[in-house]
Amino acid sequence: MYLVVGLGNPGEEYALTRHNIGFMAADLIHSRYNFSPYKAKFDGLLAEGNIDGEKVLLLKPQTFMNLSGNSVAKVASFYKIPTENIIVIHDDKDLVLGKIKAKIGGSAGGHNGIKNIDSHLGLEYNRIRIGAGSPQEHHTDTISFVLSRFSKKEMEVLEEKLDFVASTINELIKKGVAHYSNLVGMHNTK
Repeated sequence: MYLVVGLGNPGEEYALTRHNIGFMAADLIHSRYNFSPYKAKFDGLLAEGNIDGEKVLLLKPQTFMNLSGNSVAKVASFYKIPTENIIVIHDDKDLVLGKIKAKIGGSAGGHNGIKNIDSHLGLEYNRIRIGAGSPQEHHTDTISFVLSRFSKKEMEVLEEKLDFVASTINELIKKGVAHYSNLVGMHNTK
């Protein structure tokens, strides 16, 4: 069994903001693979599905970003999901808009949701980072930036990248993060 987690903040005021890239990716995965409806469980919205023969739980923590690990840890513990079968999708302000990177472990890079998950799970889970652009290029502070909405032009770029993640998540599940990272690298050069 796998757990795919999309990070974001709950509430309409945060929908389509930079910090909610993970929620956007989760919703595309949800519809692409016909997951069950989301149910409020474990401080999150949880859905069940199947990706290429593997049972997968899809989680959108509802604890607000800084406490995401509470929800992730509850689901992982209840369903006995090993850390190496957890995939967390999140925004990254240090990557150009739409650039994707995948790896296991590493620094949280100042991302409070990842810091909180690290404190609950350790570092050995899969991460898919999707570039949100940088606060410096928008001449603003980090908090204002990650809570800002995308422009129409930025959304066009992002939608294509999110669709790529949703349509290839099966590759990460079936073949591992090294294979997936190579796939992402080829996609980023297009």
